[in-house]
Amino acid sequence: MYGRQNSFVAQEGLPLLALVFVVVVFLIFSSSPWLAAFPSFLFILLFMIFRDPQRSARSVALGVFSPVDGEVIEVGYVEVGEIGVATLKVKIRVNSLGTYTARTPTEGTIKDLGRRGLWLQTDEGDDIVLVFKDHRLGLAPKAFAQIGERLGQGQRCAYLRLTGTAEIQLPVDARTLVEVGQSVVAGVDVIANVRGSHEAAT
Repeated sequence: MYGRQNSFVAQEGLPLLALVFVVVVFLIFSSSPWLAAFPSFLFILLFMIFRDPQRSARSVALGVFSPVDGEVIEVGYVEVGEIGVATLKVKIRVNSLGTYTARTPTEGTIKDLGRRGLWLQTDEGDDIVLVFKDHRLGLAPKAFAQIGERLGQGQRCAYLRLTGTAEIQLPVDARTLVEVGQSVVAGVDVIANVRGSHEAAT
């Protein structure tokens, strides 16, 4: 459960913010306030990156929410996805000044965790895979969840650590609701619907 209940700032950002804040205060009271301009700007920038506002995802049956804040840059099919089957994918460029908290696209149970992302399986048997790529400074995302844990729609599941893109791999019969160039908000915007294995069998 570490990191799951942050109120406004991601825990990984707190040490950096505290350090820069101390520097700002020190410069203001021990030297010229003008010298505090750069660290003050740095504090604002870090706050923008590490901010983690509370969001309550509405319940949408068989809906798939965007896991990140950003812009859709690709919608298409992959012959062999992360779990070895054909998938429909939606790729999103993470907003550089958006929040770096990833949220679960749908409710389900975590089947696997890896350096590149996580694999969720819904109650209807659909497999949803998140793949995080283009890690700036080589920092891979840090998961808050564990294998076997059940998560709800829009729940915080990982801290992205300056990740560049997120790819959502869906069943091939899923229906996408977004197009390239569209902006999306994590845990708020529904990007696709899945049919559910019970519906696909009928």
